[in-house]
Amino acid sequence: MRVLHMIRPIVSFLPEVEKPRYKQQFNEKLLFTMGALLLYMFSSNIPMYGIQRASSNDPFYWMRVILASNRGTLMELGVSPIVTSGMVLQLLAGSKIVDVNRESREDRVLYMALQKIAGILTTFGFACSYVVSGMYGDVSSIGLGNAMLIVAQLTCSGLMVMMLDEMLSKGWGLGSAIGLFISGHICETVAWQALSPVTINTGRGVEFEGAILGFFHALYARSNKLYAIGEALFRSNLPNVCNLFATFGIFLACNWLMGLKVILTVKYQKARGMERPFPVKFFYASNMPVILHTCLISNIYFVSQMLYNSQPNSPFIGLFGKWGEASPDRSSIGHTVPVGGLAYYISPPADLMTMLYSPFHTCFYIVFTLTACAIFGRTWIDIAGTGVRDISKQMRDNHMIIKGYRDTATSRVLSRYIPIAAALGGAAE
Repeated sequence: MRVLHMIRPIVSFLPEVEKPRYKQQFNEKLLFTMGALLLYMFSSNIPMYGIQRASSNDPFYWMRVILASNRGTLMELGVSPIVTSGMVLQLLAGSKIVDVNRESREDRVLYMALQKIAGILTTFGFACSYVVSGMYGDVSSIGLGNAMLIVAQLTCSGLMVMMLDEMLSKGWGLGSAIGLFISGHICETVAWQALSPVTINTGRGVEFEGAILGFFHALYARSNKLYAIGEALFRSNLPNVCNLFATFGIFLACNWLMGLKVILTVKYQKARGMERPFPVKFFYASNMPVILHTCLISNIYFVSQMLYNSQPNSPFIGLFGKWGEASPDRSSIGHTVPVGGLAYYISPPADLMTMLYSPFHTCFYIVFTLTACAIFGRTWIDIAGTGVRDISKQMRDNHMIIKGYRDTATSRVLSRYIPIAAALGGAAE
């Protein structure tokens, strides 16, 4: 019996967003998209009821931007459960463990239902593991009732994210909710770290958290203006102006790389003279490699810290990861960070000086990240149905060939570009 047929009895009980009955205009799609983004932003600033602490022991501190999550709020889990469950199901479908006929409407409906079930179960599992691991306080101290409320809040929030993603993907909005929430969270984080009016006493006096406000405040408050400029440019305990410039530089570089592509001309065998371009973009796998890499690292961090908290003196668990308080002169103060083991070497160096003083850590992190993203990019296109074999089959079914080549050479020509673009694009992200 096929796995998809086993879930038929419960499909009708799953929440579902209906497709629009008429084609949505651009203004209507924009309105729904902005509404979904505002709902996410609102939820990411509502603290959860029942938690005791949410300011320490955060293993996901460095990855919350990519996970679109916010510590101690309803959006604690972000998009991590949805991406994790989707990645597992894509792997199962790609390896034919879950047999899916993409041309069958019933199979597509059942597969979407299976994705929803997996997403709900993964969200519930993540919520339970967060509570049991003590991220919000010991279960004995917060009480069983509060623990159940926390799990319910996280599960319902994850279900809301899934529903918003389904709403946008079914034609009510623009694009995917996952990409929208990640982009919105990144923009919110950049804007806050640039313009935050919060003041912090760092030992050198009161400073603004925002890089731009901190720059002008330093110029106004310090008598030595050159020292003030250097402090605002390179301060390590708070966001600085160099970080802001680097962010905009990476943004411009990514926009330029998104325009890189190789255009192949395909023509129809049954319609002589009819041709159209087939672009192979540099970021062929989109942003999926870096999202999958971040989810992998976040799961390693979570398991590593949970094991280390239970058995801190075990040498085997220490090889997997050792954790300690962040240095007082780092912006991650108040959070635990990996200080040894695998979790340490796959974490990014804190700053330029750390990179120079720990060359092995720097080289290991760069090689691991580039290799993992390249492998994820190369693997994802085969799993998602955009690999050479799938594109060749689509062209063959539509009686299309690449101009200048025989129909038997389609796979060979596509193999020159698609796998390379997926791997290099994934590594470049």
